[in-house]
Amino acid sequence: MTGGRRLERLDLPDEVVEIASRLERAGFETWCVGGAIRDALLGQGQADVDLATSATPEDVQRIFRRTVAVGLKFGTVGVLDRNRQLHEVTTFRRDVATDGRHAVVEYGVSLDDDLARRDLTINAIAYHPLDYRWRDPFHGIDDLEAGVVRAVGDPVQRFREDFLRILRAMRFATRLGFTIHPATWEAAQAEVEGLRRLSAERVRDEWFRSLESARSLRRLVRLWHESGAARVLLPELLPPFPLAVDAPDERDPLLLTAALCEDPCTVVRRLKCSNAEVARVERYTRPDPAPGGADVRSVRRWLASVGVAADDLLAVYRLRTGRPAAWAATVAEIRARGEPLGRGDLAVTGTDLQAAGVPPGPAVGRVLGELLDQVLDDPSLNRREVLLDRARGLA
Repeated sequence: MTGGRRLERLDLPDEVVEIASRLERAGFETWCVGGAIRDALLGQGQADVDLATSATPEDVQRIFRRTVAVGLKFGTVGVLDRNRQLHEVTTFRRDVATDGRHAVVEYGVSLDDDLARRDLTINAIAYHPLDYRWRDPFHGIDDLEAGVVRAVGDPVQRFREDFLRILRAMRFATRLGFTIHPATWEAAQAEVEGLRRLSAERVRDEWFRSLESARSLRRLVRLWHESGAARVLLPELLPPFPLAVDAPDERDPLLLTAALCEDPCTVVRRLKCSNAEVARVERYTRPDPAPGGADVRSVRRWLASVGVAADDLLAVYRLRTGRPAAWAATVAEIRARGEPLGRGDLAVTGTDLQAAGVPPGPAVGRVLGELLDQVLDDPSLNRREVLLDRARGLA
């Protein structure tokens, strides 16, 4: 269908309508496209509304005074409204060459050409914000109503243009609770080796977004295994679903990756996570994920040992068992009392110890460590005069 389908009128932000109006007054056809239109049809909250237009990037920059070159090589200009919120405006385009990762695009094409290059029918729907027409040449609205994820046109061709679309199909299926159309699923399985061409960063971002949005993590993991994506990209992804919680409220993708994968340190390095993220996962994979007992002394020593990893370890325990750790309440009590857990929490410093007669150098560190060991057993000892007196006996 190309003539424009009339459905309900969308309530769009005034700033979006104004941008479209200015482009139309300048003689350029302009439509609202993308995820915000799909989600509006689903009755979900709208994300940022993107616009597609016959105007070139140079035209857009000429018409609007405040713009940001967010993706000029892809035909995208960011237009800043009066509230300094950015709206992406992209020139109608079509792919003329692809290698499975990147595309060479051509401008000067129609809206239908632009929609034809998109990945899924549910993402190839356009809405005219001035005369309230709908353009849906690939019947994406029907697929939304039927709960189907379907590639635009030939699914093999779509995936070969950009293999990330295989992962996107699974993400939308699990986010929306949709089924994947048989021909699209067969093409995904047939073309799965192409995923090796993708950069680690693109895989990481898509995997993380999937973890954040999936209604069922169990189904997401199953689709990754059944499609072959796990074999190609995440061989450490555990096939028996290891979590007791299928749809946790907390969706920290790094923590979920660590909980779902064997050898998560290898995974986050391969996905080129930041040094801080790798360090966080390394702290999580320590040999003491739980205290030796639920008594206060054992939990206090465990907190001192694991440091900032404690909350992650408690979260993973809950994910894997479906219940809080037996020692979680004791952790909260220790923290509420402000009990010392590290050398920095002691009532004395290395300078204090030297003033009390402890020789400078390694002896200071040794004595601080021994004082902390005593305080972890009995926090009431953490008083300056008591620690200084004990330090003199240890020096």
